[in-house]
Amino acid sequence: MPSVVNALILVINVLSLAILASVIISWLRAFGVRVPYYHPVVRIIDETADLILKPLRRSIPATGGGLDFSPVIALVLLQIARQLLSRLL
Repeated sequence: MPSVVNALILVINVLSLAILASVIISWLRAFGVRVPYYHPVVRIIDETADLILKPLRRSIPATGGGLDFSPVIALVLLQIARQLLSRLL
């Protein structure tokens, strides 16, 4: 059981890092830094982060001004899941 919980915590950590990296990449693009969409590392980061962000974006109504709160909500949900799983250890 602990190995399964540890594996799930590892998946949560990878998803959290991918979301943070995706946010940083989008900020870099917003400030004019050229980050290619087709680069394999960028594609892996975006595809990994989209595993949790796309469902959230569909269920959360869009706010005015183009702000996307789905990464914040995703990170909070992942932190809650991590805390719940760590109690099982």
